[in-house]
Amino acid sequence: MEFRRILALVAVLAAAVACTPSAEPPVSTATGARGATALPRDIEKLVGPADRDPALQSYVDRVGQRIVAAAGLSGGYRFLVLDSPVANAHAVQSYVFVTRGLLALLENEAELAAAVGHELGHLVQRHAAQRARVRQGVLDAAVQAAATSGSVNVGRSVAQDGLLALRRYSREQELEADRLALGYIVKAGYPGSAMASLIDRLRRQSALEAQIMGESPDIGDRPSASSTHPAPMERTSAIEALPLAKAPGDSNQKGYFAAINGMSVDDPPSEGFIRGRTFAHPVLRIAFTAPPGFRLFNESDGVLAVNRERSLMAFSCLSTPVTGPLDEWMRNKLKPTPTDIQTLEINGAEAAMGARPRGSDTGLGQARNVAIRQGGRVCNFAMVSEGADQDRQIAAMIAAARTFRTLSASEAAALQPYRLRIVSPAGSTPASLAAYMPYPDLKMERLLVLNAAQSPAELGSRAQIKVIEP
Repeated sequence: MEFRRILALVAVLAAAVACTPSAEPPVSTATGARGATALPRDIEKLVGPADRDPALQSYVDRVGQRIVAAAGLSGGYRFLVLDSPVANAHAVQSYVFVTRGLLALLENEAELAAAVGHELGHLVQRHAAQRARVRQGVLDAAVQAAATSGSVNVGRSVAQDGLLALRRYSREQELEADRLALGYIVKAGYPGSAMASLIDRLRRQSALEAQIMGESPDIGDRPSASSTHPAPMERTSAIEALPLAKAPGDSNQKGYFAAINGMSVDDPPSEGFIRGRTFAHPVLRIAFTAPPGFRLFNESDGVLAVNRERSLMAFSCLSTPVTGPLDEWMRNKLKPTPTDIQTLEINGAEAAMGARPRGSDTGLGQARNVAIRQGGRVCNFAMVSEGADQDRQIAAMIAAARTFRTLSASEAAALQPYRLRIVSPAGSTPASLAAYMPYPDLKMERLLVLNAAQSPAELGSRAQIKVIEP
């Protein structure tokens, strides 16, 4: 299934099973303690919690402050690690964030400096504020055009042209942030080549994620007029054309490997873990297994299971208890109100199931909801399928909901995050190292991307490599 098709299905699913305004918001996490490095509440709502490892936080901040000092930048910048396994970096106000996922992907301190420098470039140039002003100008122009002409179509045309121009403007800002970052890291004593290698790390990770989703690996390299970011090849060409790209420096791989050794590469325990087709939550003490052919994606507000047959299943738990029978809750809280609501029992727990009403405007072939009471909370499976095989797909997802169960205390305690380890490849073959990776597929591909290696043979020639330890 194309990823954009998945997103479209998600949007329809949200509309099909949305709760009424009085209903509780869905969540998949328990209320946990704030991280060791607490963020202001408004910032944390935007980016998520900071990682709890003070040594890792201190290391990243030192790298950031080294860049600030070398570049002579003014302002009280802070550099923090976010508690997320997704490779990403961004900046908000005076904060620059990198995720654990990005740290796992990078090969040395110089690449970390390049990522931090890129985000600093956005802050220094106030790119976000500039985009906001241009966007508002586009909207104002569209409204004015519609009012002057008396035609909504004219206003829409002006808006479309303006938004395309805004996307081109955003791409230019990305290239400017790359150029600024290159200057920053060279002044700080890092090699200029780290900027291009950072872009390559991100490109290869995107290609791997496309493979995992069943997409063509080169999908991220294709230029698009609608994209707000330049293609990786465009960024690399622009950087390598600059003289500073060949500047020498120290990458400090040894220090970087020491800093990330033992770091979690998993979701926080408070959000649960994906283990193949199984989702297991050590805090809520719940688990279920998705149908064969489905892939699980974990987010802070729920879990999504998708396949290539135009089917998906969204799982979430409500943050507050539900009183009364579950069939009444389903009848009163889910919109559009399901039909054929029936009560049932799943592994000893009260449950209810309902279907999408006939004629509801969801554009889907079939939709189901299965709600299950677990202790004092209610968890909900929302399922949709629009494929030719929708009856079998719906049946498979209902069967998956029936695997929902409560974990024992010992099972929950045994659930631990996957961790990154720095090891010597001596005495091992690339195949044995890949087999050790605790993932159901693409083991060698994952290992190569993790280590920025082009071939298995390259792994054996290194003194140290990264592996993921179950």
